[in-house]
Amino acid sequence: MSPTRTIATATQGSTLADVLERVLDKGIVIAGDISVSVGSTELLSIRIRLLISSVDKAREIGINWWESDPYLSSQSQQLLEANRQLQAKVERLETQLQSLVSATPVPATPNPSER
Repeated sequence: MSPTRTIATATQGSTLADVLERVLDKGIVIAGDISVSVGSTELLSIRIRLLISSVDKAREIGINWWESDPYLSSQSQQLLEANRQLQAKVERLETQLQSLVSATPVPATPNPSER
């Protein structure tokens, strides 16, 4: 075998960009389980599932959680802020109502035996 001879591989001649394009086009799933045991007693079990794909491919297979995630959507951030303001208003109104109720004298009801 001559030292100048190379072994052909599937990724030979591919750049990192080519490989990344293929992965994002087709997608890749990585799955694994981790468990920590002492003797025969399992203390911790972790299931890991990782999907790497392009946004278009993810939508194609029905994954679009980021579109409704309040921390990723600017409109959702505005809604969260409006919700916080409304909750503060409700708390202030409840406090005012409670103070009005406690300040209003309760009319005495006549005792039926005094009639």
